Amino acid sequence: MPIRCLVRVKTTAYFRDVVRQKHPGIEMAWIQRVIAEPLEERRQADGRYALWGLVPEAQNRALRVITLEDRETVHNAFFDRGFLKVRTRSQPSAPAVPPAP
Repeated sequence: MPIRCLVRVKTTAYFRDVVRQKHPGIEMAWIQRVIAEPLEERRQADGRYALWGLVPEAQNRALRVITLEDRETVHNAFFDRGFLKVRTRSQPSAPAVPPAP
């Protein structure tokens, strides 16, 4: 059974008219969770925010949520296939262990 959204989320017309049709499987509860506790957050050049979070209910896929400058009005949301790859590459690698004598 889908999780119901408890708080009304502010959205743009683009989100309501385009994104919801294009990505009907993305639940508003997931979007709210990413906004509340992002795994990563970046401010874009246009002032909008890009927020990422993992969704256990969707095979732990990374959900990217784009908000307006107020950081609460949702403009876009989609599963970001490249996020974990980039995040893994940008993580510092463990120091090399010298060989045993």
